[in-house]
Order: sequence, then C-alpha cells, then structure tokens
Amino acid sequence: MILEFFVSFVMRTVLSMAIFLSVAACDRGSSEAEQEFAGDKTEENGETIESGQGMVGKLDISQRGTAMVDTPFQAPDGSTVRLKDFTGKPLLVNIWATWCAPCIVEMPMLDNLAAREKSRMKVLVVSQDIQGTEKVVPFFERGNFQELEPYVDPENGLSFGFGSGLMPTTVLYDEQGKEVWRVIGAMDWDGAKAATLLEETLAND
Repeated sequence: MILEFFVSFVMRTVLSMAIFLSVAACDRGSSEAEQEFAGDKTEENGETIESGQGMVGKLDISQRGTAMVDTPFQAPDGSTVRLKDFTGKPLLVNIWATWCAPCIVEMPMLDNLAAREKSRMKVLVVSQDIQGTEKVVPFFERGNFQELEPYVDPENGLSFGFGSGLMPTTVLYDEQGKEVWRVIGAMDWDGAKAATLLEETLAND
C-alpha cells in the first residue's frame, strides 16, 4: 500500500509540473507572437514560417517519418479512440486547451481549414483540459464550429506523447500515419504559408 501511495504521489506531481510548464509555454507563445507581429521570422531546422495576424509558429521536421503517438483519448460520443483510428487520409492533429489564448485564436481558422480540406484531410482538435468535457463542450457550443468536434484528453496523453512542452502544437500525419511535420505554437491556418506546407502532402493524396 505504501508503494501504491508513493507511485500515485509521483504521478500526480509529474502531471502538475507538466501542466505548469505547458501554461508557462503557452504564455511565452503569446508574448513572442506579439513581438513578432512587427514582421520577424522564426526559423527551425532550416525552415521559416511567416504568417499573418502575429501568429508565427516554429516548424519542426526532426521527427518526420515517425509513427503516430499511440495513446487513448475520448471522442465526442464518449468512446475511446486513438490516432490510428483516423488513418486512411492525411490527419492534422492540434492539441489545445480552453485556458490557452493562442489556442483559442487558432480555432476558427482550424474550423475553416477543416471545411476547405474535408475531402482530402481530417482536422482533429484534442483538448488537454483536465476537466474534460465540462470545459470543452460549453466552449464548442459558444464557438458554433461547423467541422471541428470536441475530442478531449484530460490525462494529457497526447501532450506527453508529442513532447513539445507547448500548446498549441499541431502535427501533420500522412495517410499511412507517419509524421510529416509539426508546428509548435500558433499558426495562421488561413494563410498562404500554411497552405503551402499542407499542399505537399495533400497533393499526393
């Protein structure tokens, strides 16, 4: 019993630290976005992303070709799903939270993207709110999104699996479930740069 208590304590401590770091990272993302609104560029792995509305995310291609994160999360109907359940066409996965300001700004643009590319790609937004549907469902009701659905991951399994330490993080998988790239931080998904990044994969679909 002592061992079980110790393991439980350690797990709760690790989860709390992860949430704290993610909150801090999200706040840093907001500050950087405001500073980069003047037109600065962000470079990562030799690539540059430059987008409108002060939303500049970092493109990371270091994990290209790796398999999907295999962690369970909850579908809108309450069932348990995994990313592999969505293979068959390209999948864009965005992890976000209702308390993350840059995440909230992205949501309408991701909804637009999901509508534009619904025949070629699935856009999946998965909340990392530890309160789950209690927080997320009311947010979706207010947002009146046309394509996005309220998937939730209250255990933060995708956050740990992606290992970015920052929300929002958005990962593109090809139709076989292999990672193509990820954007760490907020992105203008209505912009030309996002369209260019996506087209390489979608054109091969």
